[in-house]
Amino acid sequence: MRTDRCGAASPAKLPGRLHEAAGDGGPRWMIIAPVSIGVQNPAYRPASMNILFMEPSSGSTMQYAISAKDLYYTYRESSSGVEALKGLDLEIDRGEIFGFLGPNGAGKTTTIKLILGILRPQKGRVLLSGKDPSVPAARVSAGYMPEIADYYRYLTPVELLNMYGDVFRMDKKMLSARIPELIAVVGLGKDANRIMRGFSKGMMQKVSFAQALINDPDVLILDEPMSGLDPVARARMRETLVELRTRGKTIFFSSHELSEVETVSDRIGILNKGRMVIVGALKDVISGKGETESLERYFLKIIGEAE
Repeated sequence: MRTDRCGAASPAKLPGRLHEAAGDGGPRWMIIAPVSIGVQNPAYRPASMNILFMEPSSGSTMQYAISAKDLYYTYRESSSGVEALKGLDLEIDRGEIFGFLGPNGAGKTTTIKLILGILRPQKGRVLLSGKDPSVPAARVSAGYMPEIADYYRYLTPVELLNMYGDVFRMDKKMLSARIPELIAVVGLGKDANRIMRGFSKGMMQKVSFAQALINDPDVLILDEPMSGLDPVARARMRETLVELRTRGKTIFFSSHELSEVETVSDRIGILNKGRMVIVGALKDVISGKGETESLERYFLKIIGEAE
């Protein structure tokens, strides 16, 4: 993040949602006096997540949390360009955990950027919570955890979460109550008021997961969320994702950790060279011919056949 002498952060370097909220010509964000709040015992976990995560409105008539039709996207890095997506179709049901798989360069991150409105489709259409991602109401419904947790390292987790809460214009009292609960859920209790400059990759992943949950999103989009996490932290994240699903939330996550995908996903999709190879219920996909196999073995086989 670039700052001027008075500590104002350039909007061009703010994280995705901050950049869009501030606008290229909008106000500059100021890093002000440190915020410190009381944090629960590091071993504490909420007995109930009813307060943290509310069920999506039952009045919603949208059929899918995420939908894409005939998506194309080409990066113009050379005279020929690089085709990242080639006619992608995707329908993610409300209240499901969807594992989005594929080898490096398959187009997974490009798909996520299109869903979030960071990129615009060159052909086709994508909807987030039944709306075009360029509409603020669509983006407000989503929480996003990027693959690389590249946040301003001279803040504490509490300060960062307060900043994101302000971006969403959350009520101050609600935000003050929510932050320590999220800190406990992700397992950062004893580090909540430490400057993040010295944090490990796994600790930054926990911070990133907490910021993705700050606005109690109906749709949670995670790009490689388990990367860098130790076994305890992975188990904690799995537990939280399952709990979110029981609350009616939709989780769309990309991962190379196939065992984790196999553990929590309702359905999976495998993307290769910009095209969806297969989409289906996990149990149906890995037992296609009556012989159940691991997701890893199936993935290697299906990608090998597509080469």
